[in-house]
Amino acid sequence: MKTEDFNFYLPQELIAQTPLDRRDASRLLTLNKKTGETGHHHFYDLPSFLKPGDCLVLNDSRVLPARLIGHRVPTGGAVEVLLLIDRGDKVWECLVRPGRKVRPGARLSFGEGQLTAEVLETLEGGNRLIRFNYEGIFLELLERLGKMPLPPYIKQELTDQERYQTVYSRELGSAAAPTAGLHFTKELLAKIADMGVAVCYVTLHVGLGTFRPVKEEEITDHEMHSEYCMIPAETAETINHTRASGGRVVCVGTTSCRTLEAWAAEDGTLKESAGWTDIFIYPGYRFKVLDCLVTNFHLPESTLIMLVSALAGREHILAAYQEAVERRYRFFSFGDAMFIY
Repeated sequence: MKTEDFNFYLPQELIAQTPLDRRDASRLLTLNKKTGETGHHHFYDLPSFLKPGDCLVLNDSRVLPARLIGHRVPTGGAVEVLLLIDRGDKVWECLVRPGRKVRPGARLSFGEGQLTAEVLETLEGGNRLIRFNYEGIFLELLERLGKMPLPPYIKQELTDQERYQTVYSRELGSAAAPTAGLHFTKELLAKIADMGVAVCYVTLHVGLGTFRPVKEEEITDHEMHSEYCMIPAETAETINHTRASGGRVVCVGTTSCRTLEAWAAEDGTLKESAGWTDIFIYPGYRFKVLDCLVTNFHLPESTLIMLVSALAGREHILAAYQEAVERRYRFFSFGDAMFIY
């Protein structure tokens, strides 16, 4: 299967640059995965597509304000560091700019010396291992000094950093938001729970690899990035009960989907789990747990459009995307949503 099979035309002006004032006012394109039939609604209509006995699975990961702007010592040259993975002992794997000026041995300073760092090593692929030096609690420093690491296709600064967090985020660790969840309000979640839908949580810390395009001609040659995820015992029990009772498992976002599918047994049952996953879902994959998916519109030739194509069929997805373009839906992180059922 070719990467180019998942391309589509997207006018630049349809890439949403800012979130809507009201989270659940975004549009919602519904797609029947068996027939390809579509419908056009708003996100606040989602409860009408859910049923008592269903289970809604949310990713509660919270985005780190992981973009640090500082300077090199002693030259004073500007530097930008993006935290990716905590390697322990104050060492993080990072992206840096400008890369050619930030070599092993380089010393960095942020927030007028509140946070300093030394570059230890250049990894294969260009990432750096950097050891940070500070007093106090690192995450509190990040809250003061860091900025949200917005995706590269968003050019505008975010005035309210909480708009790049879901209202239920609690586990710090992501380099990017699980954006399908950005549409939910606390009131909408309460309405869904009140109608008899179980609401439960997993954690997958989203890495920047989620934005990496597939460059190989054959999709099976693509090396998938790894991300850390967790399924609590209570969530596993809720999902197992839902499936045994004939309810549907509705994942919010590809991250929730990948977490469940990575740890499910062949019969679809789950247990408390934690670890790294590099699961790559593309057409031909047989879903073990997921029945329905709430998701945003994804980049052309990305692993995420391949995942939704595995669920609903490539032809149905591309036709729905073309319809979304024609109807001027907003795309990507701050854009509109789909419900695939």
